[in-house]
Amino acid sequence: MDVPTWVWIATFAVTVVIFTFDLAVVGRRPHEPSMKECATYLSVYVGLALIFGLGVWYTSGGTFALEFYSGWLVEYSLSIDNLFIFIIIMSKFAVPRELQQYALMVGIVMALVMRAIFIFVGAAAINNFSWVFYLFGLFLIYTAVKLAKEGAEDEDDEFEENRLVEWVEKRFPATKEWHGRSIFTHEDGKRLITPLFIVIITLGTTDLLFALDSIPAIFGITKEPYLVLTANIFALMGLRQLYFLIGGLLQRLIYLSYGLAFLLAFIGVKLILHAMHENELPFINGGEHISWAPDIPIWLSLVVIVATLAVTAVVSLWASSRMSAAEQDASTGPRRDWEDG
Repeated sequence: MDVPTWVWIATFAVTVVIFTFDLAVVGRRPHEPSMKECATYLSVYVGLALIFGLGVWYTSGGTFALEFYSGWLVEYSLSIDNLFIFIIIMSKFAVPRELQQYALMVGIVMALVMRAIFIFVGAAAINNFSWVFYLFGLFLIYTAVKLAKEGAEDEDDEFEENRLVEWVEKRFPATKEWHGRSIFTHEDGKRLITPLFIVIITLGTTDLLFALDSIPAIFGITKEPYLVLTANIFALMGLRQLYFLIGGLLQRLIYLSYGLAFLLAFIGVKLILHAMHENELPFINGGEHISWAPDIPIWLSLVVIVATLAVTAVVSLWASSRMSAAEQDASTGPRRDWEDG
């Protein structure tokens, strides 16, 4: 896929404009968004992703368009699972409802910048060392097994502050009082960080840790850095609205972890088969390509992704309808504090 320089520049420029506008709107009037507002924004972002895929189809062919759609769906589905941790973070820090949207937005922007760096590093490694696919594939299979084992556990115990957040809390004096959307304040002549600063750092760095799973997964769908980046952009664009929109639905997706575990395992196997097909490691088949190792076609990957997500959602909703709220909580994670009131 030959992407001209001006397309890269235009993509970055449009992304900056969209996120800047979003930040300006949220920052000017911090509030808990209504369901109508969330649905409107999310519809726009999903529509833009669909239109972008059609643009890829028109300019570069159907294969690349299917790669984009498949990668976007994978990133989106993994993001839904990540929302459980975001809920825990908001609860842990007792973030006021009206500030949660702003904290999510800034954290997502930070995560997008860090993910872009990660994507370019990963793309450079893949272009120079085909054996990296072995590592990605094995890592995804390991992650899938771990995710499946933890699927039925209460996620309330899973979140632990990462070392960067711990370092920030120890290194910088902080106030326990919230000061709107300000990340710094002054007390007794001293400059202090606010709880919002710590929350934003936590959200941004936590999402980057999630990228350790999602970026290798999408490289299993497409090796095109431009498609990897844009799929991540579109997935993160709607993440904030999705957090508020689906609300209690998260509580009912009790088998989501198992569905995602299957997807990660499938993509992991796909990566290993691709690595075998392109094999250059001297201790495997004498450094020769393994001709019998098939490359799973992108159309089959898309079918597996859509079917897995659909089956997972239907079975989860059916099973959860027969459970009490406490049983759903034990199967997924904590409820958001405003769902009860």
